[in-house]
Amino acid sequence: MKIGLIGGGTVATFLAKSINRDHKLPGNSVEAVLLRKPDVAGEWECAYGVRAFTDVEAFLAAGIDIVVEAATVEAVRDYAELVISRGKDLVVISVGALVDQELYDRLSGLCRKLGTRIHLPSGAIGGLDVIQSAVILGQLDEVSLTTRKPPVSLLGRQVDAEEIVFTGTATEAISQFPKNINVAIVLSLAGLGCSQTRVTIVADPKATKNIHCIEAVGSFGKMSIRLENDPMPDNPKTSYLAALSVLSTLKKQTARISIG
Repeated sequence: MKIGLIGGGTVATFLAKSINRDHKLPGNSVEAVLLRKPDVAGEWECAYGVRAFTDVEAFLAAGIDIVVEAATVEAVRDYAELVISRGKDLVVISVGALVDQELYDRLSGLCRKLGTRIHLPSGAIGGLDVIQSAVILGQLDEVSLTTRKPPVSLLGRQVDAEEIVFTGTATEAISQFPKNINVAIVLSLAGLGCSQTRVTIVADPKATKNIHCIEAVGSFGKMSIRLENDPMPDNPKTSYLAALSVLSTLKKQTARISIG
C-alpha cells in the first residue's frame, strides 16, 4: 500500500520514520507528503525517501492509495472532499473537524457514492469497541469523558490547585479547546454523538501526563477505563498512543485477520 501524508509535523514524521526507515509495516511505504513549507521538502526526500509536494493536485496524482491527514482541522476542511473525490481512502487525525455535521454528511455521502472509506484512529483513548458494540442496537445510555492535563497545556499558565476548566458536551468542548480534546469527538462519533457525550476537562498541577477516564453505562453493563498517556519523546504536546493508533489503523488496511 502506498501512503500519502498531509502535514510535516510530529505524527507525520513518526509515520515516515516508522514505515520507511524502521519497516514497521512490511509491504507498505510512505510515497508522498503534502507540505506548506517548500523549504523543508529536501529534508523529507533525503531523510525518508519521500516525494514532497506543495500542490495538492500533484500530491494526489503521485500514485498513492491512501492519504493520512496529520495536520490540522483546517486541513480536513480544505482537502478531505478532494481526497475522497479522487478515489482515495482517508485517515483523519484532526477529528474535531467532523463536529461540523454538514461536512460529516458530505464526506459520508461522497464515500458511499465512490466506494471509498474514511478511517478515524482511536487516538489517545480506548474502549471504542465496547461503545460501538453497545450503541449498534440502541443499548448505550450514557457516555462521559474526564480529561486531566497539566495546566500549561490547557491554559498556557500554571495554577496552584486543581481546577475544572470545562464541563459540557463534546461539541462545546472542541469549540473551546480545539487542540486538546479531539479524543472527545472520536468517543462521540463511536457512541451517542457530540451533543450527548459529557466532557469534563481538569487542569491538574500534579499531572505529568494526559489522563483520560471514560465511563459508559447501558444494558450491556458498565465500563470504566483510565488511560495515562506518555507524550511523544520529541514533542510533549502529542500523545505517543495517538501516533501509535494511526500506525495501527494503517496496518489494519492490509491485515488478513482483523481483530475487534
